[in-house]
Amino acid sequence: MKPTPIKKELIDGAIKDFGIKDFAKATIREVKSIAAYAEKESGVEYIKMEMGIPGLPAAKFGVEAQVNALRNGIASSYPDIQGYPELKQQASRFVKAFIGVDIDAKGCIPVTGSMQGTFASFLTCSQANKTKDTVLFIDPGFPVQKMQLQVLNVKYETFDVYDYRGDQLAGKLESYLSKGNICAIVYSNPNNPSWICFNEDELKIIGQLATKYDAIVMEDLAYFAMDFRKNLSVPFEPPYQATVARYTDNYMLLISGSKAFSYAGERIGVVCISDKLFYRHFPDLAARYENLNFGMTFSTRMLYALSSGTSHSAQYAMAAMFKAACDREYDFRKEISVYGERAKKLKEIFLRHKFYVVYDKDLDDPIADGFYFTVGYPGMTSGELAHELMYYGVSAICLITTGSQQEGLRVCTSFITNNQYQLLEERMAIFEENNPVE
Repeated sequence: MKPTPIKKELIDGAIKDFGIKDFAKATIREVKSIAAYAEKESGVEYIKMEMGIPGLPAAKFGVEAQVNALRNGIASSYPDIQGYPELKQQASRFVKAFIGVDIDAKGCIPVTGSMQGTFASFLTCSQANKTKDTVLFIDPGFPVQKMQLQVLNVKYETFDVYDYRGDQLAGKLESYLSKGNICAIVYSNPNNPSWICFNEDELKIIGQLATKYDAIVMEDLAYFAMDFRKNLSVPFEPPYQATVARYTDNYMLLISGSKAFSYAGERIGVVCISDKLFYRHFPDLAARYENLNFGMTFSTRMLYALSSGTSHSAQYAMAAMFKAACDREYDFRKEISVYGERAKKLKEIFLRHKFYVVYDKDLDDPIADGFYFTVGYPGMTSGELAHELMYYGVSAICLITTGSQQEGLRVCTSFITNNQYQLLEERMAIFEENNPVE
């Protein structure tokens, strides 16, 4: 056995001190904390792949607009709970330009990041119909969304889509929806962590079944237009971001500024509610909230109770970024394409040293290169692999924490620097030698 870059005793001791009994279930922040501790104690640089934080500068159009708004005194003014009118207009325009669907500006409501957007959406959807008290996740997915439901004491179901792509999705999805208790269906597209991208046929299945069983689709577009296999960068021209919105009126689109615009720190996003859903009256919501429709309940009750609105200056930033993208002054896709380039290089290194990509296909197409990808190693469980890689100064989270039933890890490309490709190559060569594949 060749020596590992970091002493095993250091890692094992840290895991024990953190009270982690099963490393397969270690959270993102636990893995991050252990990596930071080990890096400090050993002096060895870690290749950090565990946390999905943007690794690029914030969009200048947003920064300039926000700074100007602050200088002009906006910080002293409460924001309208419905949102800054210009942001609402530009959000509606952005949806038309890059998704190719029409949503009225009234239904485009700013939130303090998609995290608040999903929380308020869960509140609204779970109270809309007393007989529908359960949320369905098409996994793998973002672990914190399930934590939100735990906080809300709302039930949820989940299944790993790995074996249910294409036509097989219909039967699996209907097996849950036919019970009559599903209020909302949640997925991300592109997917965190697998980076699979539902195609239009699969989204049509989801949309048609959502209509048939009257469930609301919460489409998480945190990684907006990041399917780098397609040219999704030209506004008002196809191809567009794939969406369920073409196949049902029961949808909410969650668009975040964090990844597409690298604006994570200001916690800004927009929830775009379909026109028909926005104005729809649910008897149970109406009885509880003074006869308000779905959209007004979402904004004037849920969001108002949570935060009294979204950061005023950040709304000016988001409006400016949307406008610049629609006006072809700002090619946000070009700036974030670096994530795809990083993923391609990282995959090549892992594959060269006997790793494999877990979620490797979109039906018959190779998976896209993007913000995330997944890896496994022959003969190792998720927990064993994640634990072992810590000895080599590589940190990542296990797929089990995302609702996946597959053995492997999520790899995030956001923090990778140019000098780390060679580091990873050298360390994985030692890893392969120390863990021979029969």
